[in-house]
Amino acid sequence: MKNWAGNITFSAQDLRRPRSVEELQELVGGSERVRVLGTGHSFNRIADTAGTLVSVLDLPKTIEIAADRRSVRVAGGLRYGEVTAALQADGLALHNLGSLPHISVAGACSTGTHGSGDTNGTLASAVVRIEFVGADGALVSLDRSDDDFDGAIIALGALGVTTHLTLAVEPSYEISQVVYDGLPVERLGSSFDEVFASAYSVSAFTDWVDPEVMVWRKAKQISLDPEWLGARLADGARHPIKTMPADFATQQGGVPGPWNARLPHFRLEFTPSNGEELQSEYFVPRTQAAAAIDQMRALGNEMASVIQVSELRTIAADTLWLSPSQGRDTVAFHFTWIQDETAVRPVVEALENALLPLGARPHWGKVFTANAATLATCYPKVPDFIALAARHDPDGKFRNDYLSTYLPRG
Repeated sequence: MKNWAGNITFSAQDLRRPRSVEELQELVGGSERVRVLGTGHSFNRIADTAGTLVSVLDLPKTIEIAADRRSVRVAGGLRYGEVTAALQADGLALHNLGSLPHISVAGACSTGTHGSGDTNGTLASAVVRIEFVGADGALVSLDRSDDDFDGAIIALGALGVTTHLTLAVEPSYEISQVVYDGLPVERLGSSFDEVFASAYSVSAFTDWVDPEVMVWRKAKQISLDPEWLGARLADGARHPIKTMPADFATQQGGVPGPWNARLPHFRLEFTPSNGEELQSEYFVPRTQAAAAIDQMRALGNEMASVIQVSELRTIAADTLWLSPSQGRDTVAFHFTWIQDETAVRPVVEALENALLPLGARPHWGKVFTANAATLATCYPKVPDFIALAARHDPDGKFRNDYLSTYLPRG
């Protein structure tokens, strides 16, 4: 069994797919070691185990809209594309989405997946209640009134197996997506606030060598100006990687459409992979955005042989303990690499040497080289989280080599 990118071969001998919560409870309660696998979109061994690997994709596909229409309870194994289609059909929406609608709700929330937008938090910031199977097989439910809640949402699978999440929703809205080519790379630093405040959700794509940046702007209302900040309106549809065909991308050209058909970069009905790849991502305090951009430009030639594309996005601050934007507004620096770990690792080390002094936090589910001590500095709530996990799972049923390496109990 391999992950989505094909760079990880799981150690487990089989994958269990219970068809009911009761079957899952029995499985977890009777197992010595358990890890849960979502849709396999992580690029490291966060989901790996030599014990029982469990998928919740076959649990009943619950989508229950609350009577007050302010929240929806969903099965954790559902893909975002499935949930958002049901919400849109009922006139409702989520506040934000990631670039892929193919990822599972529980997996995305548990690893800190995010979209973009100056005022938009991570996908996990929409969670108002979580239900999971604990180490003893019992069901646990936490909401925002519980002291443990902020530590239990982005939890890396360390507390249990998530069965359901309740998400805050709002009335449906339309988004128009416009792409601009040729933004001078200098503008990323000198006009950072103007670029990223220009739409509801903004992504900037670069390889840190090309002097021109491509910007995707997704807004509830937007004009089709032929020029913007020195960039020019794209003359056709674009893929984030300039040389790739745009067949998989969501509708561009300023055509209004439902939020769930515009906020992702890729459409649900296509497989968006560019082939075998690795990914890294670092989350820098927004106050350090210009300094981080300068560092990336200085490393451009060093990255050139292994990078496919880099994406910049902004994320609003939240209170979730292991969130990349916990306590601060954040800029995400994402990197899609070729799948050659030997060649990529020294470049990742160079990135970390440049970004960690600026307060960068590595993405939990992607390729990084930082050790446990560094992560505890990057994420100040790590000690609290380790204590929380020990209370919920005192015998370490949900621990694996990844957690032992990066979140050791001491």
